[in-house]
Amino acid sequence: MEYLRARNQYLCITNLPDLPLELIFRKLKEQDDQDSFWPKCHSFLKVQNLSLKSLRIKNYELDSCMLDKLLNRFCNLHDLSLFGCKKITDSDLIKLQKVGSTLQCLSIGFCCQVTDIGIISVASYCSLLSVICFYKCSITDNGIEILAKSCKSLIEVDLQLCRDITDCGIQYISQNCRQLRALCMKGCINIVGEGLRECSNLAILDASNCGLNSTGVIEILSGVGLEYLNLSWPDIKCTTGHWPATIGLGYGANLKILDLRGCDFIEDDDIISIAKGCPLLKEWELSCCRKVGLRGWESIGLYCQNLQIIHVHGCVEFCDSGLLSIGNGCIRLSIIYMGNCNKITSDGLGAFKLQRQDVKIDNLFNARINFPSWKFT
Repeated sequence: MEYLRARNQYLCITNLPDLPLELIFRKLKEQDDQDSFWPKCHSFLKVQNLSLKSLRIKNYELDSCMLDKLLNRFCNLHDLSLFGCKKITDSDLIKLQKVGSTLQCLSIGFCCQVTDIGIISVASYCSLLSVICFYKCSITDNGIEILAKSCKSLIEVDLQLCRDITDCGIQYISQNCRQLRALCMKGCINIVGEGLRECSNLAILDASNCGLNSTGVIEILSGVGLEYLNLSWPDIKCTTGHWPATIGLGYGANLKILDLRGCDFIEDDDIISIAKGCPLLKEWELSCCRKVGLRGWESIGLYCQNLQIIHVHGCVEFCDSGLLSIGNGCIRLSIIYMGNCNKITSDGLGAFKLQRQDVKIDNLFNARINFPSWKFT
């Protein structure tokens, strides 16, 4: 470890410059080798700093001075999270130029003082970004436009609770970020869904608590690759049109996970349309869909042959016959999350358990086995 052979001579490791030392350190896989490396190297702390790729700061008191010191120390970062650092301002984001050439993932979620001005710095210095989180930031469509035109390699964007973002901002992303795979616009009540027409590679979309309309849902589903779709708890004040049945009109053929929790206006005809049009569904969240009756449950048993998990908490019209219909038809079913379903009797439950001993019934609410993993969750 102390000496390296070079051109028939021995080179002392303590005299090597930082870059070769960093490369050597990366090659050391065993902890013992890494531990023995440091005493041989006078600049071990600098080498260690250069080797750090991910930094997630959870310090609400982080200020400009502290951020400056951290970015001076760790200058090869690929992954930086400042989530919840409420003292960070637009001017502080200029410091990202120190790590911008290597930075790929950035979270400034809950940095409430960050505005479109700060996004200009992000766009200017971090053109290689693939993941960005703006959770509850005070940004607008103008900032999103600047970012999307500079960071065209984005594959995951989190705009949760950015209430000033509209479909125009979403359209800037879909037009410029052609590799986009995951988008969260939860709680963006000014988005109706009409900006996603060109997101052909989109696989994961969280549009819960949004004010969608039928045209918007068609746009959302226009990409052939969408596999996870969360349309739960829509903002009824903003919602226009009866869009649930639209999902089943050939647009959601590749969906595997569909979350419609809290969509209290969904009726049997909607369920029938979705069950017919989404044959690949593996998990379906229907909790608090109180208007779904026997015809709807029977259609799930008839058409959802790939369904493995279903959530029916608070579905007051879910009855013994509906339960047995799902049990008879959904041959791959493994779990039913069920509670507050007053029309399910002990006799019906007993008959189902005799029929499908392989299916677990659980009263856990808010369960999500296949929930997609966001980078900065």
